Amino acid sequence: MSPRTIGMDDRLYAYYRATSVREPAVLARLREQTAALGSQASMQIAPEQGQFLALLVELTGAVRLLEVGTFTGYSALACALALPPQGRLICCDVSEEWTAVARRYWAEAGVAGRIELRLGPALDTLDALLAEGLGETFDMVFIDADKPNYDAYYEQALRLVRPGGLVALDNTLWSGRVADPEDTTPRTEAIRALNAKLGRDDRVSLCQVPIGDGLTLARRR
Repeated sequence: MSPRTIGMDDRLYAYYRATSVREPAVLARLREQTAALGSQASMQIAPEQGQFLALLVELTGAVRLLEVGTFTGYSALACALALPPQGRLICCDVSEEWTAVARRYWAEAGVAGRIELRLGPALDTLDALLAEGLGETFDMVFIDADKPNYDAYYEQALRLVRPGGLVALDNTLWSGRVADPEDTTPRTEAIRALNAKLGRDDRVSLCQVPIGDGLTLARRR
């Protein structure tokens, strides 16, 4: 037993990855190609987080997913592989360049038919989904995009997800910077403010999971 979540040094993390992370070969290839992008690669989630998201899809029986922020498509691919054949995932992103990589791997994995990519500012896309009558139709929403708009994405996600559905927000521990009072950069302040809001939001049941860069799960009541 432990009264708090344990930290992980490199040795323990390697053991954890070796004994519990099951990463399909196509996901590993995508991760490796993305890693070669240099500093941009930091936008990709860790393989254990991809596996955790996929497990959430299976546990919730989700068939309709929404992703805000797709990058090269790792999280989308992990989730799409966990969907049943009739499942569908809508991805929102602004980059044709990065999502072109995603499209190649979705096709290679045989799940391209489950994924609809909508390019453009995500808030516009979310507004369009609501205008199309898709409010309260999604089982799960994953948010991993520009941090200043996180609160707005969260509010739109609560309108799009069904009662009992799940909103997952990435980067909510922000490499520990949210706990540094001297860090007042706009992105840190945005996440810090949203974390405080989530902590008192009685519209959802809440759990922040210290996986990857921090993943907050909010289940709409």
